[in-house]
Amino acid sequence: MSQASPTRMNLLQRRGQLRLAQKGVDLLKKKRDALVAEFFGLVREALEARKALNRAAQEAYGALLLAQAFDGPEAVAAASLGVPPLEGVEAEVENVWGSKVPRLRATFADKVLLSPLGTPAYTLEAARAFRRYAEALVQVANTETRLKKIGEEIKKTTRRVNALEQVVIPGIRSQIRFIQQVLEQREREDTFRLKRIKGKIEAREAEEGGRPNPQLESGAGL
Repeated sequence: MSQASPTRMNLLQRRGQLRLAQKGVDLLKKKRDALVAEFFGLVREALEARKALNRAAQEAYGALLLAQAFDGPEAVAAASLGVPPLEGVEAEVENVWGSKVPRLRATFADKVLLSPLGTPAYTLEAARAFRRYAEALVQVANTETRLKKIGEEIKKTTRRVNALEQVVIPGIRSQIRFIQQVLEQREREDTFRLKRIKGKIEAREAEEGGRPNPQLESGAGL
């Protein structure tokens, strides 16, 4: 920060900037605390989603092995052609203390192209297991995307708090001290100058008061 001109106007401005910076630090710390609480809540959710994904993966690939073993690879491959594709993934944006955090939503087709009557039982169960696996994948992607975004916001907010506390606020306080010191020095110099002027005036008045009055002396001669 550039050195401020030592005037009372700049002193008032720097004091206002200091109050604003301190208020900004308080708000940023509240935002960071809220984000940290959200972050740890998402950590637990992400861990649970990961566990669910691992279970879903084991079940899906286990069901696939059973389907290939009992129904045959050809039946499984033929049935896979009838699995409906994912209709789409949307990202909704939520506002968490001024930070935009995405929430992913996947839309799965409700229509099932596999017929329970024409599809072997193990292959049908494998298709259902992989549907659950896909849903678990979306949930993991959702929680981990939000976790990453909130983590970035926490880092950014922490950097701003540190910049204000370690650079901006100390700089403003240094400028306030400099301006106050210059103004106090000027005030002392003005006081000393006024005392000197007053002393000279009083000395002159005393000198003039001690001189004989010419009119009185001429009257005494008469």
